[in-house]
Amino acid sequence: MKKSKQFGETVIGYNIPVLNEREIRASAGILFLFTFLSLLLILFKGNFLLIKYVITLFVTDFAIRVFINPKFSPTLIIGRLIVSRQNPEYVGAAQKKFAWIIGFILSAVMFILMVIVNSYSIITGIICLICLIFLFFESAFGICLGCLFYGWFYKKKAQYCPGEICVLKTKQEIQKISLLQIAIIIAFIAFIILIAYLFNDNFSIKPNDLWVIINSSLPK
Repeated sequence: MKKSKQFGETVIGYNIPVLNEREIRASAGILFLFTFLSLLLILFKGNFLLIKYVITLFVTDFAIRVFINPKFSPTLIIGRLIVSRQNPEYVGAAQKKFAWIIGFILSAVMFILMVIVNSYSIITGIICLICLIFLFFESAFGICLGCLFYGWFYKKKAQYCPGEICVLKTKQEIQKISLLQIAIIIAFIAFIILIAYLFNDNFSIKPNDLWVIINSSLPK
């Protein structure tokens, strides 16, 4: 098999093609940012222009990853440039391809409905939300939700998962969560609810220009 046709990179010490998880997370962060900004424009301005550009680039980028080669994906190349000074974290290419096929299908449906048909509906809203969740988990936590479904469709077990989650092992002491820490999370949620109840009206007041406040407070 020619190297240009191989999905993933050959790295010494790994018996299957792999990809660099760090550049994948960087790419996911880029896509999440622009998708999220597009959603904000839709919600607050009713402006669908940016989302149409984002969807077009999204489906193009994932088509290159799946049908040509990940090394030619524009966002992965940008991600590689961003994290080029960091040590690579290798993950199995097979499960990533499966996840990207899911991403391509979702983005292709969005492209047809929003760009070609020029429509919006609960369908596009749900797909957009799913994409945001997938991208957020990948970029923020290094969790590939699409990869989790890989084992459902393929009998062979995924190899080289991010954080070595494919291998069952006992948690180290620093990874364990105590009852006190759980109580802190519950207390923090209660604190947020209390703040919302007590200060919602004050927080709703529109901020004033800082320089206007300073000038008004200066002696005349």
